[in-house]
Amino acid sequence: MMRLKKISFGLFLAVTITAIFGFTGPGDDLLSKLVDQLYKWRALHPQEKVYLHLDKPYYSVGDNIWFKAYVTIDKHQLSAYSEILNVDLIDEKDSVKRSLKLPLTSGLAAGDFALPDTMQEGNYRIRAYTNWMRNAGEAYFFDKTITIVNGINGIVYTKTACTYSNQNGKQKIDAIINFTDVRGLPYTGNEVSYRVELNDKNIFKGKGVTDDKGNLDAGFVYSNPNMAASGHITASIKLADKRVITKTIPIKAVSNKVDVQFFPESGSLVNGINSKVAFKALAADGLGTDVKGNIVDGQNNIVTAFNSTHLGMGVFNLKPESGKTYKAHVVYADGSEGDFDIPKAVDNAYVLDIDNSIDDDLAVRILPGPALSRSGTPAGGLVLVAQSGGEIYYAGKSSDDGKTFTAVIPKSKFPSGIVQFTLFSAAGEPLNERLVFIQNPDQLKLSVSADKQKYAPREKVTISLKAKNKDNQPVIGSFSTSVLDLTKVPVDETAEESIFSNILLTSDLKGYIEKPGYYFANESTKTKADLDVLMLTQGYRRFEWKQLISDSFPPIVYQPEKTLEVSGHLKTFGGKPVANGKVTLFTTSGGTFVLDTVSDANGKFTFKNLLFADSIKFIVQARTAKDRKNIDIELDNIAPQTVGKNKNAPDIQVSINNGLSTYLQSSKNLFNEQVKYGIGNHTILLKEVVIKDTKTTAVKHSANLNGAGNADQVLTYKDLENMGGGQLSNMLQGRLVGVMFRGDIPYSTRGGGAMQLMVDGMYMDATFLNNITPSDVASIEVLRSVSYTAIYGSRGGGGLIVITTKRGDEGAVYNRYAPGIVTYAPKGYYKAREFYSPQYDDPKTNAQMQDLRSTIYWRPNIVTDKDGNASLSFFNADGKGTYRVIIEGIDSQGNLGRQVYRYSVE
Repeated sequence: MMRLKKISFGLFLAVTITAIFGFTGPGDDLLSKLVDQLYKWRALHPQEKVYLHLDKPYYSVGDNIWFKAYVTIDKHQLSAYSEILNVDLIDEKDSVKRSLKLPLTSGLAAGDFALPDTMQEGNYRIRAYTNWMRNAGEAYFFDKTITIVNGINGIVYTKTACTYSNQNGKQKIDAIINFTDVRGLPYTGNEVSYRVELNDKNIFKGKGVTDDKGNLDAGFVYSNPNMAASGHITASIKLADKRVITKTIPIKAVSNKVDVQFFPESGSLVNGINSKVAFKALAADGLGTDVKGNIVDGQNNIVTAFNSTHLGMGVFNLKPESGKTYKAHVVYADGSEGDFDIPKAVDNAYVLDIDNSIDDDLAVRILPGPALSRSGTPAGGLVLVAQSGGEIYYAGKSSDDGKTFTAVIPKSKFPSGIVQFTLFSAAGEPLNERLVFIQNPDQLKLSVSADKQKYAPREKVTISLKAKNKDNQPVIGSFSTSVLDLTKVPVDETAEESIFSNILLTSDLKGYIEKPGYYFANESTKTKADLDVLMLTQGYRRFEWKQLISDSFPPIVYQPEKTLEVSGHLKTFGGKPVANGKVTLFTTSGGTFVLDTVSDANGKFTFKNLLFADSIKFIVQARTAKDRKNIDIELDNIAPQTVGKNKNAPDIQVSINNGLSTYLQSSKNLFNEQVKYGIGNHTILLKEVVIKDTKTTAVKHSANLNGAGNADQVLTYKDLENMGGGQLSNMLQGRLVGVMFRGDIPYSTRGGGAMQLMVDGMYMDATFLNNITPSDVASIEVLRSVSYTAIYGSRGGGGLIVITTKRGDEGAVYNRYAPGIVTYAPKGYYKAREFYSPQYDDPKTNAQMQDLRSTIYWRPNIVTDKDGNASLSFFNADGKGTYRVIIEGIDSQGNLGRQVYRYSVE
C-alpha cells in the first residue's frame, strides 16, 4: 500500500519496493522503469563478492597462510552461482607466485598457502575471485596486501624514512635506510651500494658507508615532472665476514606533495543554499594526512574554518553567494601551506541533503537553486529513489508544484550497508546522488565464552559459540575461527579487515579505502560521523543509472564455473570441423582413468563433471569416425586472469619489519625448534650465503617462478643448434651440469628422484621429455640448488627442468604434439591441508619440544546447530599473555557475524 505523509514544505510520497507500483500520476512510469531495469540488471548480472578470513594480519617466510572463503551474492546470501574459486598469491612485482583452484560448497571453501623458507620477504597480495566476477573487472575482486617478513634466515633488517626538498628546480629525495640485525643492533661502518628504480627505469646508482647508528643516506634527485612515480631501492650491504646481503625497499612517493579534493554533498554547490562540503587530503603515498585551514572568498575574507577529523577527511558547511568565488587556504601537518579552488557554485541545480546523525532516522531535504525556485519544479515533479544491492527500498516523488520538500525516513527500511540515494527528473535524468551507510542492529549476535577466563600454558581451552539473529532466534550458520597469541602477533584493529568492512563497505566503493576496520571495530558517534564523511568522498561503483536506464549492459564474457571440464574442437589440418570423432581422455596419475566421448557436428567435444587434483597430466587422443589419426585437437583454455596494479598500493609497507621485532624473533625460534625435531617441511639453509652481482641469461616467456633466467644453468635455442639432432634427452646428455639421464629420464646428482619437467608453465612427467621436438625449444633452465627449487615446494625436491617453447619470435612456432594426441595439464582442485593443533592429553604428543606457535588454533568449518550452538577445543602454546579469539561467519539468510574474545594465559 502507498503511504501518504504531509510535510511542511510540500507533499512527499514514500513507498518501499513492495508498494512502488501503487503510485498513480506523473512519475509512475519512471519508477516502474527503474524497478524493471534494476530487476533486469540483477537477473543478468548477479554480483558475487568474495571475502577471505585470514588467520593472521602478517606472516613470516616458512609460515602458513590459512584462510576461509565466503562467496556471497544477492543480499549477502552464500552463492551457489559459482562453484569454483580462484585464489592467487602475488608478489610486489605483480607476478603470481602461487595459484589455487578451490571447490565451493554453498559458497564456502577453505585453503592455505605454505610459504617456502627461501621466499623473498616483502609486500604480497592475496587475490580471490570467481570466473563470473571477471565480467565486472578486477576492481571487484578480493585483494588484500599482506606483509611477509623473514624471521628465519634474515640477517639484515631495514627501516626507511624519506624526506623531500627542492634542489635547483628538481625533486630531491633523501632516503635514510637504517640497517640492523634481528636484535635491533646497528650495522656500523659497513659499505653499501644501492640503485634506484622508478617506473621500471634505473635512475640512479650510489654507494656509501653506514654511520654509528646504522644509517645510510641513499639520496637521489628526480627530474621527471611525474610526481606519481613509484619503484624501489635495491641496497646491498657488505658484512664483516664478506657476505653481501641485498634488500629491496619500496618507494611509494617521490615528493611530500599533498592533494586536497573537495566534494559538495550530492554533487554541486548551489548559490544561496547552506550545504555540506566534504574534503579529503592525500599525501603522495596515497594515505590520508591531517590538514586544517580556512575557506576564503575572492576578497580574502574568512568564511569558515575546517579541520580534518580522520585520515585527512573532514566536512564543513558553506553557503555560497552568487557572483563570488572561494578558495581553501590549507595548512599541512608540517606547517607548510597551500591554496585550492572550491568547486564553483551554480544556480540551476538541486541540493540533496541527508542527515545521518539521527539514531533511527534519516532526515532528507531537497532544496532547489535560485534559478529553479523562480521557474518552478519541472513538469512531473522530482523522483527520489534509494537502492541497495540493486533493490529499491524507498521511493518518493514531489507534487507537481513542490519547490522544497523534506522527509524523515526510518533507517529500519534499509538493510545494513551502503544505500544509494538518487534524485531524478521526471524525464529520468539523474540529477543528484548521495551515498549513506546504514548500521542497523540487523546482523548476527554472536556470544563467545570460555570455560574460564585464565589458563595455564598447554592447558585445554573450550570455547562456546551461540549465534542468534536480530530477533534473538538461534540460527544455523557457517563460521571460521582464529586464535592468536597477541604477545607474538600484535594487531591493529583499526587496520584489520573484517567480514563487515569487506562485504558491507569496501566491495561497493570506488577506489582505495584506508583502514576500513576502524569504522566497525568499536562503533561510536565519532566512527559513524567519520563513516558518513567517507560516503561523501567515495563513489558508488556497482552501476551507473544512465547506462542502466538506456539498457547499456556490459557483455557477458565469462561464465560461472560449475565443474572442472576438458573441452575442445576436432579439426582437419585444413581447419574444417570433424564430426563424430572419437575422443578419449585418460591419465595414469594416481591410477588409470579413461573416458570416451564423440564430437558433435561442429567438432566440439566436452568431458564434464571431472574431479582431479592440481596439475594432473591428461592425454587427449582423437580419431576420425574412420579411425584415422591425422586430426588436429584444439583444447579450450580459459585464459588466466591478468594481474593489474595493486589497487591497495597505499597499504604497501616501506619498512616491512618495523614494529615486528617480537614476531621476527618468535618466528626464528619456532623455525629452529621445528628443525631441531624434524617437524614441518623446512629447507636446511646454508649458513653462509654470498650474493653476487650476476647477469642472467635473457630468456623470453619463461614460467620460471624465480624469474626468467634465474637458474643454475640456462640453454637457449642457439645452444641447441650446435648439439646435433635426435631426441632431446640424447642432445642434453652430458651437457646439463649435475644432471644424468637414466632411460631418457633426468635425475639430479643431488638426489631426490626424477627431476620435475615443466613445459610452458605446465607440470609434466619426466617421461614426456622426448615428446618435445628440439627445434621447438626456445630455452631450457636447470634448477638444482635450494635457492631455486624451494619456491616449488615438494615438486622441487628432485630439481626441475623448465622448458620454454618458441612463440614465433625465436625462429619457429611451437607445434607441441603429434597428430591426434595432446598432453594437457589443466589446473585441478587444491586439497586444503588441516591445521595441526597438538593434543597434550595424548601421551604420544612430543612434550619435550617447545610450543612457540603464534597461530594457536585455526578452524574454518564451524557450523552451529539448530539451537545456534557450537563449541571448539584446543590447547594453549607455551607463550604467556593475552590470547585473541576471532570468530566470523554468515547464516543462510546472508546475515553476517563477527566477535572478538580474549583470555589470559599465565
